[in-house]
Amino acid sequence: GSGAYRIGSSVEFDWCTVSAVKELRRLGFEAIVVNYNPETVSTDYDMCDKLYFDELTFERVMDIIEFERPLGVMVSVGGQIPNNLSGRLSKAGVRILGTSSASIDMAEDRKKFSGLLDSLGIDQPEWQELTTMEQVQAFVHRVGYPVLIRPSYVLSGSAMNVVSNVDDLVEFLTLAAEVSEEHPVVITEFIEGAKEIEYDAVADNGRIFVDAISEHIEFAGVHSGDATLVFPPQRLYLETIRRIRRIAAALAGELKITGPFNIQFLAKNNQIKVIECNLRASRSFPFVSKVMNYDMIAAAVDFMMSVKPAVTPPSMLDIAHVGVKASQFSFGRLTLADPVLGVEMASTGEVGCIGQNVNEALLKAMLSVGYRIPQKAILISSGPLRSKLSLIDPMARLAKRGFTIYATKGTATFLRDHAIDAITVSWPDEADVHPNSLNLIRTRQVDMVINIPKNLSRSELDNDYTIRRATIDHNIPLITNARLASAFIDAFLNIDVNLIDVKSYSEMVTGKW
Repeated sequence: GSGAYRIGSSVEFDWCTVSAVKELRRLGFEAIVVNYNPETVSTDYDMCDKLYFDELTFERVMDIIEFERPLGVMVSVGGQIPNNLSGRLSKAGVRILGTSSASIDMAEDRKKFSGLLDSLGIDQPEWQELTTMEQVQAFVHRVGYPVLIRPSYVLSGSAMNVVSNVDDLVEFLTLAAEVSEEHPVVITEFIEGAKEIEYDAVADNGRIFVDAISEHIEFAGVHSGDATLVFPPQRLYLETIRRIRRIAAALAGELKITGPFNIQFLAKNNQIKVIECNLRASRSFPFVSKVMNYDMIAAAVDFMMSVKPAVTPPSMLDIAHVGVKASQFSFGRLTLADPVLGVEMASTGEVGCIGQNVNEALLKAMLSVGYRIPQKAILISSGPLRSKLSLIDPMARLAKRGFTIYATKGTATFLRDHAIDAITVSWPDEADVHPNSLNLIRTRQVDMVINIPKNLSRSELDNDYTIRRATIDHNIPLITNARLASAFIDAFLNIDVNLIDVKSYSEMVTGKW
């Protein structure tokens, strides 16, 4: 099991546990679940043969193993908590079903994994283990800001941060060291403007049986649990897909993977780098399985139990529909929290939707997690130049459709320079200058806010935060990522939501539109 529901570990791993239990029982094995969350389906009394409602610690798990004497233990379907137990369980003589604990450690230990990538000739972002502040500063001087700070053996980007200046560097290095005292803190080159790609697969003794490649709408820097995921990918070159599969095959073979695994890639300018590899089910496994109409966890369990899967998987390139996963956030319940996304996971739920094309699937997903289609006016602060450029076309289309566009000073000037009508608004701390951005939100004169964060002066950072927080507090849809804003605007301008047909899941995945 996956333990308590919390930000970063929730229903996705519960689905994986349930799927594993169902397949084990279908194969005729007695399935025993260890979990301590009454909200999970895996702890329903009729789901498994035996349930131990107990904590997921080495001592408790060993007590259960000594009493039950099982054929083996699966650690790859419950997320990071059971994965972290694999080493100690293996040393205690427990049989780990599927991928070995030595391979799991090889993938989790940053130094070992980096050495493996180097030996296979696979590219990766530059990184360094934290030893002294002088070495860190020398590293930053060489690669430049921003950089990513992270501890090893964590889930959901805990204590992981992107930093852009020396003050933040010192603060977040201290935080990361506190979170992971037993494992080294690493500092990594952060590649701006790179596309992040998820690779989920099932292998049998190092040979890949089925895979699924998903792309994030947002550029790298948004945690995969918060990102908007598209599967099958709509904007990846065929050569990129081939190269990703070649890298995955090499890693699977070297690590002798049996069961589920996930690799995260960065792609920019036709260069592909590996961020990390998790030798367990990832939170995107349920999503890609449902879009494919193929249970990847059931196939993984079959291989872990030395059984050939009964059903042949489809190729993701033959899927006629598109799935989009959008994240649900609870910033409205978290007083004063800054509703902006980063490398540490913040979402509290997600919705996966299927459509005939990416616009339809995205529109369904965004509406399902609480966004509303704007009807009259939008307030925009478009952030750095890259974001400003990516929003020119969406803003032009909105203006052409008759929307009123309010914009903060720099954004308004930029839009007018590109022949887009925009009304300049003052910052929240300029209360005497009208129209004022904060007043527009409070009086609901706008029905969507696009606020792209940027790392500038303290006053500008404070003003941006005030706009974002007021937007959430007044229940107005807020988007803080330029690529997601652009995709959402394209979707609701291209598709009339009233004309979307309601179809059952079976109709969608079998092509009966």
